Amino acid sequence: MKRARILLSNDDGIRSEGLRALYEALSEFAQVVVVAPDRERSAVGRALTLHRPLRCEKIGENWYAVDGTPTSCVYIGIHAIMKGKKPDMVIGGINRGPNLGEDITYSGTVSVAMEGALLGLPSVAFSLATFKDFKWKDAARWASRIAKKVYEKGLPKGCCLNVNIPNLPYSEVKGVKITRQGKKNYTEKVEERRDPWGRVYYWIGGEEPNWIPEPGTDYWAVKNGFISITPVHLDLTDYKAMEKLKEYKW
Repeated sequence: MKRARILLSNDDGIRSEGLRALYEALSEFAQVVVVAPDRERSAVGRALTLHRPLRCEKIGENWYAVDGTPTSCVYIGIHAIMKGKKPDMVIGGINRGPNLGEDITYSGTVSVAMEGALLGLPSVAFSLATFKDFKWKDAARWASRIAKKVYEKGLPKGCCLNVNIPNLPYSEVKGVKITRQGKKNYTEKVEERRDPWGRVYYWIGGEEPNWIPEPGTDYWAVKNGFISITPVHLDLTDYKAMEKLKEYKW
């Protein structure tokens, strides 16, 4: 099997521990080029930097920092750094924290994989489902194993994978489940505060997500010690709604 060529990015930024751990694990079977944001760019979705110049700094062999969004990093990586010669795969991660259910539409990490799929490349987004005591090396071993399988077998056209890994030692992960997106009861809120000059400002945030633990969902799998692999398609059309709308008298 020839050595794979992988473009790796993330949304936690070029200094992320998860990015470094995944780079080292993937490098065992692939030539990896890292093109990642120069700072954290979480929750920017598929935003593309269009209204100002982008700067790209080479910070090491095959490592580049871009002052733009994750999607912009993929674009710059392929069309500028790789001179239009597409890699074999595009991979995002490992993200600090899970990307489950409807939250994937916010995720810059998942957007890395979506951009790769849009370009016709097998693409995977990896997230570690915790916010503390990160077991990066264990997660990276599983991520590399999954990436290698995707490289060997490929993916359906227009599909990318959203992978969430439980924060467990490698041998304690129970296995892999192919899942659908979960759902949660939303508890998000906006806090109004005042700065030292009395001016109002806002924090968008929320409490701990109240996920619905339905069997077969990404959340259920991770909660029960399994790796969740959810195939994501770029076609967002609601086909059931299409049939219903055809009945309307427009």
